[in-house]
Amino acid sequence: MNLLLDLFLTFAKIGMFTFGGGYAMIALIENICVEKKRWITHDEMMDITVIAESTPGPIAINCATYVGYKQKGFWGALLATAGMVLPSFCIIFAISKFLDRFLEITWIAHAFLGIKIAVGILILDAALKMLGKMQKKAVPRAFMLCAFAAMLAIDIFSVRISSIILMLAAGLISLLIFIVKKQSAKGGAGK
Repeated sequence: MNLLLDLFLTFAKIGMFTFGGGYAMIALIENICVEKKRWITHDEMMDITVIAESTPGPIAINCATYVGYKQKGFWGALLATAGMVLPSFCIIFAISKFLDRFLEITWIAHAFLGIKIAVGILILDAALKMLGKMQKKAVPRAFMLCAFAAMLAIDIFSVRISSIILMLAAGLISLLIFIVKKQSAKGGAGK
C-alpha cells in the first residue's frame, strides 16, 4: 500500500511542478524513477521513451503508466497515471475559470516568459542525456543524424511532413536491417 501511495505522490509532484509537456518531464521522470527511486533502469527509460512516443497519448502519462504497472500492476498504473494527470487538470480547470483576468496580471505574464525558457532547457537536457546513453554503434548514430537532418530540413524549408512518417520510416529501415543481419547470420552459420 505504501508503494501505491508513493507512486501516486511521486507522479503528482512531477505533474504539478513540470511545465512544458512530456518532453520537459522526461528529465525529471528519469531523475526520480531511475536515479533516486530505482524503479526502472536507464535502458528501460530509453525504451519507455521510445514506446511512449510511438503510442497514442501524452509521453509523460505513458511513462507514468508503464512505471506504475511495472511496480504494482494495474493499480500501480492507475495511481501513477492519476497522479500525473490530476494536478494539471486541477490547475488548468482553475485557470480556465479566470483566464482573461489571469493573463492580465503583469507578473504572471512575465513568469510565463521565464517558464518558456526553462521548458526549452529541460527538453535540451533530456535530449542530451538520451544522446549520451545511446549505443556507441554506427547504425543508431546514423539513424539519429539522419532524423536530425531530416527534421532540420523540414523546419528550414517549411515542408509539411509529419514526424510520424519519419518514425515509421526509421522503424521500417530498422526492421529491414534486422532481417538482413538475421539472414546473413543464417547464411554464415550454414557454410
